[in-house]
Amino acid sequence: MSEQAQPTFSIQRIYLKDLSLEQPNAPQILLEQGQPQVDVQLNLHGEPVQEGLFEVTVMATVTTKINDKVLFLVEAKQAGLFEIRNIPQDQLQPILAIACPQIVYPYLRATVADVINRTGFPPVHLTEVNFQAMYEAQMQQAANGQA
Repeated sequence: MSEQAQPTFSIQRIYLKDLSLEQPNAPQILLEQGQPQVDVQLNLHGEPVQEGLFEVTVMATVTTKINDKVLFLVEAKQAGLFEIRNIPQDQLQPILAIACPQIVYPYLRATVADVINRTGFPPVHLTEVNFQAMYEAQMQQAANGQA
């Protein structure tokens, strides 16, 4: 009788992979009056590191402008190293695109808020993200692209 290996999912490490802060127009921009416009871009990336070990990175770019001049720009990459073994192949992609980012994202939110707070400006709190809805939308787009 063959014994099937148990599925494994565990967090090995959560870490800050990259962080950049720019205030290209300081100090003059600090004297500008006006309502800042905030643009947030979010990206995901997942890749195998070795057998059963995957790195998932959640990246945020926060660009804040006043009167079309950059007030500050923050780019942050928060990553997690996950052990994922004995999972059916059709379930691996949803784990990498939904479960892992949900674990990493709160750390990214805290990092971005903290670094912006250190600029002397009120922190920008990234909104909650529904990674399952993002994944389903990407799958729908892919299906529509194939049709």
